[in-house]
Amino acid sequence: MNNVVKQCDEKMKHAIEATRHELMTLRTGKATISFLDPVKVDYYGSKVQLQQIANLSVPDARMILIAPWDPKQIAAIEKAIREANLGFNPANDGRVVRVPVPPLTEERRKELCKKAREIGEKGKIAIRHIRHEAREELEKKEKSKEISEDDKKEGFEKIQKLHDKAIEEIQHSVANKEKDIMEG
Repeated sequence: MNNVVKQCDEKMKHAIEATRHELMTLRTGKATISFLDPVKVDYYGSKVQLQQIANLSVPDARMILIAPWDPKQIAAIEKAIREANLGFNPANDGRVVRVPVPPLTEERRKELCKKAREIGEKGKIAIRHIRHEAREELEKKEKSKEISEDDKKEGFEKIQKLHDKAIEEIQHSVANKEKDIMEG
């Protein structure tokens, strides 16, 4: 029983982290390097993460600075950012690529909050699915006489507590993201 609960806990932690990571990719009004996570650059015939071919920095709240290790890649970096459809318009001076982060309109902020809630809901669904699988596993173990009915009930309670805690963490993450978006 403890093994099932432990696996359930691990899976829920992964689901929470995945949800948080996905929330990080949503733009607030402030520039962060994570905005460029989805960008893949064509680097000598293969697609690579932007972070693998350049230094990224945030000199102020409205600008991301990209300093490629190979200056010949500036055009490819600009193209990749535009093709990623992130709403950015990069510019270069021959040495670095500057990505201004435009301020968000009220309408866009509301859209991003809605998207944050959708991401949170997907995370909650994943948590519920993990709970369901763990409960089924305990049911099977009880039927095959590996654990007693009391152990199964105790396992159900532990799994429910993990579920409630995980749902609360996701709700908290979504609320924080919405706050960042509206204040940004």
